[in-house]
Amino acid sequence: MAEELDEETLAFAHRMFDLARAGATEELVANVDAGLPVNMTNDKGDTLLILAAYHSHPDTVSALLTRGADPDRVNDRGQTALAAATFRRSAETVTALLAAGADPADGTPSAIETARFFDLPDMAELLGDGPTSSAS
Repeated sequence: MAEELDEETLAFAHRMFDLARAGATEELVANVDAGLPVNMTNDKGDTLLILAAYHSHPDTVSALLTRGADPDRVNDRGQTALAAATFRRSAETVTALLAAGADPADGTPSAIETARFFDLPDMAELLGDGPTSSAS
């Protein structure tokens, strides 16, 4: 049985997710450095990393990855930070996630499937699924 959180704790958690959405890197990582779980999830399974990636904040993404954020964590809908960054066409964020070991085939839909579905050849190429990468 899940333990219910008090109002103050819930408000703090919501604030941390808002910081990730806003790309408030300095304040967010100060809280992570003070003990906030870097892989904390909200009620939809979104991590701080997924939210920062979806909202195209590559500096926040990099800072969270440096502090141990799991690049392959999926939310309750099966989405990853890499798929979110691909959808948003954030090349810098995609590059940071790939450098941290994110798997372009993880998730539902995966980052590769996202690039194909939305016809994003620049993202497909970054993910190793583009025209130049298949000519090996």
